[in-house]
Amino acid sequence: MSLIAGSYEKFIWGFKLKPLKHEPSSQNLTLTPLFSYQSHLAHITAAAASGPAAASGSADDTIHLYDLPSASSLGSLHQHTSSVTAVTFFTPPSLSFPRNLLSASADGSVCIFDTDPFVHLKTVLVHKKAVNDLSVHPSGKLALTVGRDECLAMLNLVRGRRSFYCRLGKEASLVKFDLGGERFFMVTEEKVGVHEAEDAKLVTEFECQKRVLSAAPGE
Repeated sequence: MSLIAGSYEKFIWGFKLKPLKHEPSSQNLTLTPLFSYQSHLAHITAAAASGPAAASGSADDTIHLYDLPSASSLGSLHQHTSSVTAVTFFTPPSLSFPRNLLSASADGSVCIFDTDPFVHLKTVLVHKKAVNDLSVHPSGKLALTVGRDECLAMLNLVRGRRSFYCRLGKEASLVKFDLGGERFFMVTEEKVGVHEAEDAKLVTEFECQKRVLSAAPGE
């Protein structure tokens, strides 16, 4: 398993997560450094990894790409004209390398890339303000986004256009599909709402004591 981390100091770090050699059956893990790059001109705002590929987004409006096995840089993407706010890969279960890279920015747009090679396919204006987060459905056919305009949007990735847009009433900071794609959850300040993917019906809601800063689906 690989781990990447970005910082306000413009650096990106890559690590390999391995069991301890003298205790291979234990749950004790060690982090082995893979690389360290000052890859951006401004602070890093987003990062993602899938298989051998990794990407970082920055307030310098660029996306930087990395190859994890060789610990090398693959160059940069320059399609955005404002700060990159989110990046995510889509990898079909049958492939070891991601098929697509999606990125969002502070101008409300989402860029769609083919990853073999990294080619820009389309830019879609989704929100009226900055995109806070995006999540790709396990089928790879659609994605959800939430933005500072207090709206939820759906992207049809087959047609490359926005297919749904609704006002939430409050700004959501995070949106994630579950691993099966049957449900998704949104984070709004200290609340986490779980919704049906088919009709966005609210299934249940959890309230934390403080503002939720990060969340991820699990089995």
